[in-house]
Amino acid sequence: MDRTSVLKAIADETRMKILTLLLEHNCCVRALARNLELSEATISQHLKILREAGLISGEKRGYFMHYDVKRSVLRELAGEIKALASIEREICTPEKGRCLSSEQEKCHVKDECIDDTKNLCHGSIPDDKEDMHHGHCKCHKP
Repeated sequence: MDRTSVLKAIADETRMKILTLLLEHNCCVRALARNLELSEATISQHLKILREAGLISGEKRGYFMHYDVKRSVLRELAGEIKALASIEREICTPEKGRCLSSEQEKCHVKDECIDDTKNLCHGSIPDDKEDMHHGHCKCHKP
């Protein structure tokens, strides 16, 4: 599964609607077009993207191609998202941090992070998000 193409494919609202309909029962282009009140050409373009992403497959029935969702791809993506969401944030320390050694000295030796150090080590933080810095980094106050 190419995660990026799958995510791009499902990022479109119409394609999500198509997937939802196809999860309920397999359909042909004409049925999808009728349900979504779109042209068959538009549905075909969306199906092409979903097919190229590996999310759907088609089966010829008479004159019509009926499409179905590859649920295994959705399950695999869901597993990857679940694993991503389960990553625990670590306390920022010189030993665990990913700062360069020169940056560690500036950030982790002092009891307080000065603005320049915050920008160097943690990136620019908007004034209204100031407390976010200390939400994940214990170099200021435990």
